[in-house]
Amino acid sequence: MLLTADIGNTNITLGIFDGEKYVNELRLASDKDLSKEEYEVLLKSLLKDYKIDSCVIASVVEELSIKFKKAVDKVLNLDSLFVDNELNLNVRIKTDNPKEVGADRIANAVAASKNYKGAVIVIDFGTATSFDIINSNREFLGGVIAPGINTQIKCLKNSTSKLPKIDVSISPRAIGHNTNEAILSGVIRGTACMVDGLIAQCEEELGEKATIVATGGYCGLIANYLKRPFDDVNPILTLEGLKEIYILNKTGVRV
Repeated sequence: MLLTADIGNTNITLGIFDGEKYVNELRLASDKDLSKEEYEVLLKSLLKDYKIDSCVIASVVEELSIKFKKAVDKVLNLDSLFVDNELNLNVRIKTDNPKEVGADRIANAVAASKNYKGAVIVIDFGTATSFDIINSNREFLGGVIAPGINTQIKCLKNSTSKLPKIDVSISPRAIGHNTNEAILSGVIRGTACMVDGLIAQCEEELGEKATIVATGGYCGLIANYLKRPFDDVNPILTLEGLKEIYILNKTGVRV
């Protein structure tokens, strides 16, 4: 079995694959204060029922990258593959500085180019809302990074004296009749308007129509307010990309 690990700013998402079959998803908090030994204890407990013989890791949290890799390698007795832009990806990274592209965005691009034909725009609703743009020549051109839904809500609470921190939910109307509704309209409907507008602008710059693929926890919520529906919703797109990267690099693995 293959363990795929996506270390994000909020959570560490673990996906387990048996060949091409997706078996299960497990989550840990991205806690920079935990030691390698503490992560070893958590991993032993979470993975005790699985016979894992390989692992691939993507991380956007520098403080956790080496610590988590060492914990995984110790618990599973293997040498995990760490994702960066220099691996065989079957996608060309065409940004100004390929080294600064997040490993999760690389994984999204790899999965998108494998699963869909032509140009693809992946919209990932996480701590940040990010657009990953892949053209029909299988080139990752870059994209968009904006504050995610929870990040916006936390920012409003932390940066103002009177606005409350609210739970993410359906926005009942554009014109909020109270403070909570006003915040939900601004964040939820505002994100949807941003998505609609940026899709149009990105396609104009691409010069071609793109398949719009959504992933991440809040894509289902945002879908309610879009003028242009998503063409596909794939909650495990990043994990599938990591699996594909492992397959492309499993011989002569560079770590």
